[in-house]
Amino acid sequence: MGPALRERLPLWIQLRCGLEPRTLAALAVVLVVAAILAAQHFWTGRPQSVEVPEAVGAGAAVPRMPPRSSPSVERGRVVVDVGGKVRKPGVLRLPTGSRVADALRAAGGVKPGADITGLNRARVLMDGEQVVVGGPAPPGAGLTGVGPAVGPGTGTGGGAAAGPAAPVSLNSATLEQLDTLPGVGPVLARHIIDYRTEHGGFRSIEELREVNGIGARRFADLQPLVRP
Repeated sequence: MGPALRERLPLWIQLRCGLEPRTLAALAVVLVVAAILAAQHFWTGRPQSVEVPEAVGAGAAVPRMPPRSSPSVERGRVVVDVGGKVRKPGVLRLPTGSRVADALRAAGGVKPGADITGLNRARVLMDGEQVVVGGPAPPGAGLTGVGPAVGPGTGTGGGAAAGPAAPVSLNSATLEQLDTLPGVGPVLARHIIDYRTEHGGFRSIEELREVNGIGARRFADLQPLVRP
């Protein structure tokens, strides 16, 4: 192989280099290895096509964080405290829109002889209220559906010169009962009822100042006469 390769080289190379057959063979091996490495480098460095990632469509579903549930109000339910002369007093969870009559049935019904004359059994319950049957509500309690807790002379439809004997519940009083408060007429009583309907009831007496038509002076007059 060496002499054949030597014969193929140009004459001036044969004369100047005077290569031995062994040297020519080594040179041929080096050239072959260099050609292989060059071909491999060219192949690995060739440009390659890259797939374009799929774009997220406008209608693609985006994961959302689950809404936080309110710790105070259960969705679709109201929590009420039924006490007094009922067979099973306690805290009850009823569907939203339930009425006082539903709460009494859930508490086992009213005991025989209990006075429910002033109890509005058709009133819609609100979350967090208290319904006391057969006696006055304790001072500072939540909502109540008992008439005696509102005081005598309520429900007359006209404004009275003297206020009620007991604090009026802002959350359960009717328009006529609110009308008995000093300085509160039918229009302002309607504003109070609209406010508690829109905001889910009064959480404190101070919220009364947010009702349209009640200023600082009128609030000072009403504060000792009402409760949430």
